[in-house]
Amino acid sequence: MKTVYKLSIALGLMVALGLTVVACSSTKDKNTDVPADSVVESSEEFSIEKSGAQLWGETCNRCHIAPSPADYNDTDWETISLHMRVRANLTEHESKKIEEFLKSAN
Repeated sequence: MKTVYKLSIALGLMVALGLTVVACSSTKDKNTDVPADSVVESSEEFSIEKSGAQLWGETCNRCHIAPSPADYNDTDWETISLHMRVRANLTEHESKKIEEFLKSAN
């Protein structure tokens, strides 16, 4: 009885080892090559542009409660956006989009 048990364990281990070898073997030869001209940079392919409203909601609420766009006039928003661009580490493009949103909602 012990011999049958040992043989079944050995057979099971050999099957598991065989499956592991097959599963981990390289499939490099089976893949087709993609022409270089059809490869797109990942930054170009998945570039999702956020709107000024989205940037305003995400950026301003990180540190404080974002004020209503109607709280300030256009001149004030220009000054605030310059100040907060530095404080919030925004790019010029992001800052302009937020400023345009705030002015449009004013």
